[in-house]
Amino acid sequence: MRTAFVISHLLMAMAILLLAQTWSWMVWLLIPLAITFAIGLRDMLQTEHSIRRNYPLIGRGRWLMESFRPFARQYLIESDLDGTPINRMFRSIVYQRAKGDLDTLPYGTKINTYESGYEWISHSIAARNIHELDCSPRIKIGGKDCLQPYSASLLNISAMSFGALSNNAVRALNKGAKIGGFYHNTGEGGISDYHLEHGGDLVWQIGTGYFGCRDGEGKFCADTFAEKANQSSVKMIEIKLSQGAKPGHGGILPASKNTDEIARIRHVQAHSDVISPSAHTAFSTPIEMMHFIRVLRERSGGKPVGFKLCIGRQSEFIGLCKAMVQTGIQPDFITVDGGEGGTGAAPLEYSNSVGMPLRDAIAFVEDCLIGFNLREDIRIIASGKVFSAFHLVRNLALGADLCNSARGMMLALGCVHSLECNTNRCPTGITTQNPKLVKGLDVQDKGQRVARFHKETVHAAVDIASSAGLTSPSMVNRSHVQRRIDQQRVARLDELFPYPTAGSFLQTPYPSSYRPYIQEASSEHFMPDNYLCHRC
Repeated sequence: MRTAFVISHLLMAMAILLLAQTWSWMVWLLIPLAITFAIGLRDMLQTEHSIRRNYPLIGRGRWLMESFRPFARQYLIESDLDGTPINRMFRSIVYQRAKGDLDTLPYGTKINTYESGYEWISHSIAARNIHELDCSPRIKIGGKDCLQPYSASLLNISAMSFGALSNNAVRALNKGAKIGGFYHNTGEGGISDYHLEHGGDLVWQIGTGYFGCRDGEGKFCADTFAEKANQSSVKMIEIKLSQGAKPGHGGILPASKNTDEIARIRHVQAHSDVISPSAHTAFSTPIEMMHFIRVLRERSGGKPVGFKLCIGRQSEFIGLCKAMVQTGIQPDFITVDGGEGGTGAAPLEYSNSVGMPLRDAIAFVEDCLIGFNLREDIRIIASGKVFSAFHLVRNLALGADLCNSARGMMLALGCVHSLECNTNRCPTGITTQNPKLVKGLDVQDKGQRVARFHKETVHAAVDIASSAGLTSPSMVNRSHVQRRIDQQRVARLDELFPYPTAGSFLQTPYPSSYRPYIQEASSEHFMPDNYLCHRC
C-alpha cells in the first residue's frame, strides 16, 4: 500500500499539471494533494502504529471510526434496552422526569418478563389511594448518641467531588437539593464554595486523603475538621472506607482536573495527579474506627456520623459489628455501595470484578445488623444505579432505609452518556474543568431539573407502595418483591435472602449461612482470624 500511495499521488500530480495547461485554476489542487502526501509520508515514517505505516493516510480511518463509534451506536443503533452502563430506557425516564415531560409508556413493557432475573413488586387488592398519603416521606437519621438528628429524604445525591465534577455541576446539584429538600453528598474532595452557594443540605464525606481536614503530612486534623463540620449546611459526616467502582483502591483526580482552586480546597499540590491512599491512617482496627466515629461526632457537635463501604470479605464487616457491640459506639448510618458503582476514572478490573453487587450487599448488611441487635438505631443507605422508583423501592425491600443516586442525578443535569468522564472533555460541562465547556451548563435550569427528577421519582415510589397496599415506601420488605429464577421458578426476596433471628449472631449456634464469617471475624483487626493464623 505504501508504493501504491506514492505512485497514486505522483500520477494525480502529473494529471493536475497537464489539466492546468488548459485550466490554470487546477494548479491550486496541488496544495491539498501536497498536504495529504505529507500526512501519508509521516505515517510511513512513524513506528508507533503498524496500520498507519502499512496503509498511509487511509489507515487513519480506523481511529476516526473508533472515535465516532460510541455516538453512532447510542443514537443510531442501540434499542431502548441496549446501552451500558445505563440503557436508554432508564436514561429516557430520568430525562423525562427532569424536564417535566410525559413519562408514561405506550403499548406495554419492552422487557422480557420471562427472562431469568426479572423482578417485580406484588400489588395488593387492597391498594391505597395515593392522594391520601405523604408523597414526601422523611427518614430520621441519628442514634442514641446523636445530638442533632437529621430528617432525610428517600432519595438523595450520592458522593461526587468538586474536581470530578465542574463548579457549575456542583452548584446545580446543590441548588436542586435546596429546592427539593434532600441532601447533597460532597464526595471525598471536600467542601467547596460551590457546595455552600445555594444552602442545600450537605453530607460531608471524608475519605482516606482527608481532603479539607488534613495536616501538612496528609493526616487527619481534628481542629480543621471541627471548623468545617460545624457549618450549618453540614448535616451529616460520612467516612468513606471504599467505593463500589474501585473498592480497595484510592480515588483518582487526574492532573488535568487538579486546578489551583481544587488544590486549595483539598490542601494538595496543584496540577498533579491526586491519588488517595487505599486505606485510612486515622485508625487501623475496627475498634479504633469506632473511637474515630465518636471523635467525629463529638467534634461536629453531635451530628450523625456514618461510614460508606462496598462489601468485600464478609467477615471484615462482621468485625465492625463486633466492635460496635464491644465498644457500645455505633454509627448513625451505613452507606452501602454496590460493586457496580460508577466513577469518573477507575481501572477496568476494579469496575468489572471487585466488590459485592449492591442487592446482595444490602441484604447482607441488614442481616448482620439484625443478627447483632444493632438494626434499630442504624440507618442503611443504598447507593448504586437508582434511576427509577422501582430501583428505589427494591433497595428498600432488601433492607435499605433510603437511597443515594449519582448517575441518575448526572443524567438529570443533562449528561448524555458520552463516557468522557475521565478525559476532561465532557461535552455537557458536568465532569470537566474546561471553562469553555463548563459555561454551557446553566445552573438555574439544571438545578430545577435535578429537583424535578427527585420529586417525580419519590412520588412514583410512594405510588408503587400504595399499589402494594402500604402507606409508605418504608413499609416495603423482602416479601413484597419477587424474582424469576428460571422459566419454571419464581421466588420472593425473603426466600432468597431469609431474615435472621434478632441477636442470633451474638451466641452459638450461629446461623449456618453466616457461621464461617462470624467465626473468623475479629474486632481487633480487619483481616480475619483464621486467615492471619494461616499466614503465620
